[in-house]
Amino acid sequence: MFDLDRIRRDTPAAETTVFLDSAGSSLPPTPVVETAVAHLRREAEVGGYRAANERMSDLAGVKSSIATLIGAHASDIALSDSATRAWSDFFYSIPLAEGDRVLLCEVEYASNAIAALQRAEAVGAVVEFVPSDPSGQIDLDAFEKMLDDSVRVVSLVHAPTNGGLVNPAREVAELAHRHDALVLLDACQSIGQIRVDVDELGVDALSATGRKWLRGPRGTGFLYMRPELATTLEPPALDLHSAQWTGENDFRLAPDVTRFEFWECDVAARLALGTAVDYLLDIGIDDVQEAVVERAEYLRAALRGVGGVTVHDLGERKSGIVSFTVDGKAPIDVRDALAQRNVTVTVSHRRSTLVDMTQRGLDAVVRASPHYFVTVEQLDEMVAALRAS
Repeated sequence: MFDLDRIRRDTPAAETTVFLDSAGSSLPPTPVVETAVAHLRREAEVGGYRAANERMSDLAGVKSSIATLIGAHASDIALSDSATRAWSDFFYSIPLAEGDRVLLCEVEYASNAIAALQRAEAVGAVVEFVPSDPSGQIDLDAFEKMLDDSVRVVSLVHAPTNGGLVNPAREVAELAHRHDALVLLDACQSIGQIRVDVDELGVDALSATGRKWLRGPRGTGFLYMRPELATTLEPPALDLHSAQWTGENDFRLAPDVTRFEFWECDVAARLALGTAVDYLLDIGIDDVQEAVVERAEYLRAALRGVGGVTVHDLGERKSGIVSFTVDGKAPIDVRDALAQRNVTVTVSHRRSTLVDMTQRGLDAVVRASPHYFVTVEQLDEMVAALRAS
């Protein structure tokens, strides 16, 4: 097990606030902050180009660290500025034609669903939602019945933004591949809190962010893609990094997943993302997963003991996200009241997961997401603050 005291020393704000929003934008540890600040200072000394050139090997190492975390190769990783951009870059590169079908899960995130609907409308494809089973996760039986050779791509949210379930990604990939459908896994809420191995899951592509459970900076993300796909798909937009201008009327795509990257980026943020991933690798993802699950289960049990509180988490397997409501109080008011007592939570609105929350009759929920640096005593403080609010 990891050294919690050392980790909390690396997270100064964890001593002054009960921070329960790692599903939103987590607290970066001191080494991550120092990496970003040091590079910005170097840019101020020598300019951005020279500062970046001095760190080329470290920038390459960011991909290697990510690859180690997810069981891939560095050559399978494209760095991006967000999970949404990474997801969209892959999705928009998939050839779709009239009559093709795109399957989404009912807990699909709004940005993904909007992109799928836009693309389908443009080409005459069809977007369909796979029902959830009684546990809340994707209904594998219904999914199997919906599959045929007209399905081009399946988008699966590994862990939704509005609740604590984890979808069965491996089983979805196995079923989809029987019909040669591509599987795009939105791992925005799972990377950094759950062990994710792309070979074990068998997905074709995966998108993730740096600012949530990875504890990296905002403006960072990445896309994993099976190597053979990287050489056959053409991104929706290119620049002089993703392609080479070979003649007045000719260009050549980069021969690997680099074609899904742009040249311009926040170098300090990317270096800090690498530090965040290395920090996680040093602790160990299995220990992190155990700690997060334990804290989330402890909080759910404690919340169920508070009068008027309803915990809304579903799923056979749970993540570190805890969603709840308080009778007679708007989730925003609960959030603000807790903030007055130095407890940080957030609100997940219906518009973010429209299909799921509409079917469940929920307009909004309070979302608490305790990471491994949160103590049990702080969870008790949160529950006490809720009772007093």
